[in-house]
Amino acid sequence: MPHPIIKFGTDGWRGVIADDFTFANVRTAAEAIAAYVHAKEDPAKGLCIGYDTRFGSKAFARACAEVVAATGIPVMLANDVTPTPALSFGVRERGAAGGIVITSSHNPPQWNGVKYKAWYGGSGKPSIMAEIESHLGKPAPRAAQPAPIEEVDFLPSYLKAIESFADLDRIAKSGMKFGIDSMYGAGRTILSDIFKRLGVAHVQIRGNVDPLFPGINPEPIEPHIRALGVAVVANGCHAGLCTDGDADRIGATDEHGNFVDPHKIYSVLLDWALRRKGWPGAVTRAFNTTKMLDRICAKHGRVLLEHGIGFKFVCDYMLEREILMGGEESGGIGFQRHLPERDGLLNALLLANVMAEEGKTLGRLVADLQVEYGEHQYGRVDLHIPDEMKNGAITRAEALQPGDRAFAGMPILRVETLDGVKFYLDNPEAATMPNAAESWLLLRASGTEPLLRIYSESCSKESVTRLLEAGRSFALAQ
Repeated sequence: MPHPIIKFGTDGWRGVIADDFTFANVRTAAEAIAAYVHAKEDPAKGLCIGYDTRFGSKAFARACAEVVAATGIPVMLANDVTPTPALSFGVRERGAAGGIVITSSHNPPQWNGVKYKAWYGGSGKPSIMAEIESHLGKPAPRAAQPAPIEEVDFLPSYLKAIESFADLDRIAKSGMKFGIDSMYGAGRTILSDIFKRLGVAHVQIRGNVDPLFPGINPEPIEPHIRALGVAVVANGCHAGLCTDGDADRIGATDEHGNFVDPHKIYSVLLDWALRRKGWPGAVTRAFNTTKMLDRICAKHGRVLLEHGIGFKFVCDYMLEREILMGGEESGGIGFQRHLPERDGLLNALLLANVMAEEGKTLGRLVADLQVEYGEHQYGRVDLHIPDEMKNGAITRAEALQPGDRAFAGMPILRVETLDGVKFYLDNPEAATMPNAAESWLLLRASGTEPLLRIYSESCSKESVTRLLEAGRSFALAQ
């Protein structure tokens, strides 16, 4: 029987602190994880447990450790705030059965969560998460004596890995200056400390711990990233690098303080990895990400695999075949040769690496890609509407066929339904532009809350704005 409160989604369970995210429920979640490890993994390998900067995270992590240890599973408990990718790296490096991270990632400050990381150092497969859910509310085995809880510093080996992945010498010699924004999250002063050691000019904001995340959600998108753009311009930086609450996602601003969306970041990194590195493997992208990636892959003769929305799909591919990199719309980008996991800190270093190697600001790198692969502009609108209206909009969208109607004066050319309903549209503006991006509009309903997300990509910011408004009007029509 499903638990009335705890639901393990693609990456774990989240809840509002002191409402449903209580010590009792956290212990219940930890017991289910322990029961899963006893049933399906080798409990003697132990569990790694880490936590972020949110209110109560350290105490919740300790509670998880005590529950897990009571079942006879040894625990390696972080001795301080730990970025999620560092914990994932620790799981794999130490050969642990799995890992738990107390974090709610980019959610507002009143939220916290329990993420589960599998033995391979990435998000648990859907089958693993379903198995954990099946143990909720059931007692796990009890050991005659609790297993040991050892406090561990997961950072040194993780830092060694990301620092050897990027070319730090090239960054150090570039003469470039960077803005760094940890959004009061688990990234803290990690990038700043690396740059300080290298003698790289930089300015850091929001590197201190503040569980209230004053004025923002720790999500590296507009409007929360604006303070970084201001700092970049005020301090004459060549780019701004930003990580989210648990440092597994990346955001950025260019030298003019303009937000650089995750699609452009992914495109810059992919272009560099193929052109400069020539690393092998296919490329994956989520259904709601930019089609510029398809054009970059086509130029370099690489297979591009499109999948559903969520990093779990990237992780699945990385466990099945050779993948160069994979990513999603929200700034989660991963390299298989590092981890089957998102890593905002690594990607921030790699962006600096690309800029240093090309001798270009981030804005110039993005502009050059727009010239080479055609102008691609992107936007998203989140509609908080009742479930009935949300589901009705999707039902009406699913019924539409090519030629049935137009959005913002653009007739439907074809429809795809991999994850939501995506309309490819005939945009007359594209005929006037060289190598223009395809125009599309995607409607996708949240499976867990009264929320409809509307995404669009087109060849100009103006047409994206018109398409998003047309999508909004369609969704709100009864």
